[in-house]
Amino acid sequence: MSTEADPVLYDKRDHVVTITYNRPERLNALNGAMRNGLNEAWLRFRDDEDAWVAIMTGTGRAFCAGADLKDSAGSTGTFAGTFWEKPTVNSFESGLELFKPVIAAVNGPCIGYGLTGVSFADFVIASDRATFSFPEVRIGVPTIVGSIRLPRRLNWADAMELLMIGEPVDAQRAKEMGLVWKVVGHDSLMAEANALADRLCHSAPLATRVVKEVATRTADMGWTESVRFGETMRLVANQSEDATEGRQSFAEKRSPIWKGR
Repeated sequence: MSTEADPVLYDKRDHVVTITYNRPERLNALNGAMRNGLNEAWLRFRDDEDAWVAIMTGTGRAFCAGADLKDSAGSTGTFAGTFWEKPTVNSFESGLELFKPVIAAVNGPCIGYGLTGVSFADFVIASDRATFSFPEVRIGVPTIVGSIRLPRRLNWADAMELLMIGEPVDAQRAKEMGLVWKVVGHDSLMAEANALADRLCHSAPLATRVVKEVATRTADMGWTESVRFGETMRLVANQSEDATEGRQSFAEKRSPIWKGR
């Protein structure tokens, strides 16, 4: 069980997990303890077959203020394969293979590491108080994962506005860029995120994961390879209990009862 003192909160409701940055006194800036907590939380979500959708958000008035410059030790990890020892994919932000749906509910400033994580989410819902920035270039440091990811997600100039200028953009500008899916009133942010999570849970969880994995992996494949991979994944998914349940529920004109297997 998470406690209010934990730097990362993990809460599960039915099939929906909420992972919360929880250092409000530091605007949820990342230090070693939070890094370890985040990695544990995302692996826990990934490996729990009964957890189908994740929501990520922040406590207090910020989503995440990036790395804690006053307590930065371990913010990129101190475990085997950490970035400084061997650059690799070792966290959700750096591209952990996770094919379950992820919703970012951005409640305030979303900076640096925070924006790197948000740019990996499938749906970004922003409070009208949210802002987004990669300020690293203003202190002489390039952001790398953001530089890889944003040009694939946004128009080139919009990506470069965030990456090269380093100034924060508000929620509406982020929506115009295509970074944010929906902007909502601050007080309704979590209700909107949970409503979307519940809608996602109406879809078969294994089929949803296949869709995300095919969409992710085929981005770097040729057309023929993409179709072959996708059709192979469909054949595998069609052998699941959920696929049988989907066909039976359709024939019986009732709502399906998914089991995730």
